Amino acid sequence: MSASAKEHLFALAGNPNCGKTTLFNAITGARQHVGNYPGITVEKKEGLCSLDGRTLRLVDLPGTYSLTAYSLEELVARDFLVHERPEVVINIVDASNLERNLYLTVQLLELGVPVVMALNMVDVAESRGIRIHCDELSRRLGIPVVPTVARRGEGKEALLRAAVDVAESGRRWEPLRLSYGADIDPALQDMERLIVEKGLLTDLYPARWTALKILEEDEQVLGKAREADPALTDELLAQAAKVTQHIQKTLDSYPEAIIADHRYGYISGLLREGIVEQRWRGDRLHLSDQIDRVLTNRFFGPLIMLAILYGVYQITFTYSEVPVGWFEAAFAALGSWAESVLPEGPVRSLVVSGIIDGVGGVVGFVPLIFLMFLAIAFLEDTGYLARAAYMLDRVFRVFGLHGNSFMAFIISGGIAGGCAVPGVMATRTLRSSRERLATLLTAPFMNCGAKVPVLAMLIAAFFTENRAQMMFLLTMLAWVFALVLAKIIRSTILRGPSTPFLLELPPYRIPTFKGLMIHTWERIWQYISKAGTIILAISILLWALMTFPGLPEEKRAAFEEKRQEILNALPEGVRTSLEASETPETSDPVVVQAAAALSDLSRQEATEALKHSFAGRMGTGLEIFSRWCGFDWRTNVALVGGFAAKEVIISTLGTAYSLGDVEADESLSLSQRLQKDPHWNPLTAFAAMVFIMLYSPCFVTVTCIVKESGSWKWGLFSMAFNTVVAFLFATAIYQGGRLLGL
Repeated sequence: MSASAKEHLFALAGNPNCGKTTLFNAITGARQHVGNYPGITVEKKEGLCSLDGRTLRLVDLPGTYSLTAYSLEELVARDFLVHERPEVVINIVDASNLERNLYLTVQLLELGVPVVMALNMVDVAESRGIRIHCDELSRRLGIPVVPTVARRGEGKEALLRAAVDVAESGRRWEPLRLSYGADIDPALQDMERLIVEKGLLTDLYPARWTALKILEEDEQVLGKAREADPALTDELLAQAAKVTQHIQKTLDSYPEAIIADHRYGYISGLLREGIVEQRWRGDRLHLSDQIDRVLTNRFFGPLIMLAILYGVYQITFTYSEVPVGWFEAAFAALGSWAESVLPEGPVRSLVVSGIIDGVGGVVGFVPLIFLMFLAIAFLEDTGYLARAAYMLDRVFRVFGLHGNSFMAFIISGGIAGGCAVPGVMATRTLRSSRERLATLLTAPFMNCGAKVPVLAMLIAAFFTENRAQMMFLLTMLAWVFALVLAKIIRSTILRGPSTPFLLELPPYRIPTFKGLMIHTWERIWQYISKAGTIILAISILLWALMTFPGLPEEKRAAFEEKRQEILNALPEGVRTSLEASETPETSDPVVVQAAAALSDLSRQEATEALKHSFAGRMGTGLEIFSRWCGFDWRTNVALVGGFAAKEVIISTLGTAYSLGDVEADESLSLSQRLQKDPHWNPLTAFAAMVFIMLYSPCFVTVTCIVKESGSWKWGLFSMAFNTVVAFLFATAIYQGGRLLGL
């Protein structure tokens, strides 16, 4: 293969908040693929770019502070390096926090991988009076060091060229050998010699690195070693135990701590002279610190956070109103066109009621979802959401949760518009199993992107004048419900102490337009693709359940007999027009009354057919419970469909009211149809919104809860517990409102 046609595999590794994903987006742009690593739910991002005719495949590894495999992210990053053997690892380092970031660099070098360093955020370092001499740092580490500013795309081409040069130089894996002191080095040498002699895992890891992992009691490496050579592993563990006992007696410490100390000692010596130039010193507060004095203030911080949240909703609803109207009009026109070209029958019903009215109701809210996701991406990229987690840690501890639970709640829809699936997966950062379970069980109470269109549709129908205020209220209620129920869970089935909260606050940054668009598009595409696959399939299934088996012949004959009675009382010309479903142009009260009677009869027949369908029977059967909440059988059918995916609630309501509605004006939106329905009013709508917020997570989220908790019992518990809670609160709201005369 010629050099110009060659493909290179590079991996991007770095600490959280070092700008790794920003650099990845700047390099790959839209040429990305997001999936999961095989067998686990950690996200895997791959992207492509071209350089001088070469194709570069980049893998964005999970952000991690080390390769110790204490967390799933660390394990995933390490396994990818070992098993996939990327030609170069591009190590993104925060120039403003160089010493801390270099710990991962040292571990990469100890593993032996070819490394190119991207010294990122040099602009932030400069603003803090820090200047780093890249050439000298490169000489001392023995690797290329390229300064970059990821958010502006600066330095990315030079970085890629450096990586290609290393890849095409044919450099082999050459582990960095550090000294770990007189207590560890001799034992390490003996263990390394035995590993080389017996060839223990030498096809995967450098021998010295394997010895280090055995000293550090790395469970994964120990498991592989024991599987390959149990006898040798026992011998190595015996040597490690001697070292551990000696260190405990003499230094009151453990090998892992001594090894970490010597790594930091190596980094400190590396940076001692000629690398970092501090151009001014003193008590000067950096800009981020000055901003934090206000935004994280104990009194003003929470108030500002609520104001920001309210502002997000005000902007979202104000500026999405017109484009949402365009989408609704477009789908209404598409439905009318389909009715005009398709002959009456099951096919037309499927296309108009099952597909267009079903999927259209979901897709119609894309402008609103876009603005919501854009606002969340902005808050994430600026670094503000990390501050919100810091401020709320004190609150979360009161309810038995951890400050890091905040991010799981936010990702699940804490600012409305997230998704409970990645929110549940985000609980991996919690070390306490009890806090983790309590968080993943309550995160689905947040208003995810699937719930937002349903809530927005009901708000548009019954709370038109106060849309932003109502969404803000529902968000606050979601947080209150989640925290109170978390406290109940932590005080009963998941008792235990809270763990300390540690969080690095990244510096404030101005997001780039490109980065915001990429982050927003990723989420929007998930929403649209879901509407085009899962929701389309469920809409068609529910249309079938709401269409068949149809009215029994005797009932159909009874309706036809009544129709003929009305028609027979009219003059022949008028009768012919009405039989053809045409409205005669006359003001004759007899004719107008007959036309109204026929329209009412057709509506009764359509409603009766819908009620007699499989779905209608199921919804009617559930009315024994749902009537306490004010829900009729059509709403019940939609809520049952919501167990599959919450967006289906809109499509099912759209289908149900389309099948049971034969008014002349077919262009009415679902919101307008609900406004006109006697079963719906503001009290019913509010009870329904609370129920939708709280009841069982969608099936995909339940599956994720099962995977993350390791047991089906927690998935089933989530479905049952959430639905019971939703029923109790919706009933209390509806019955309480009726008692108050609302």
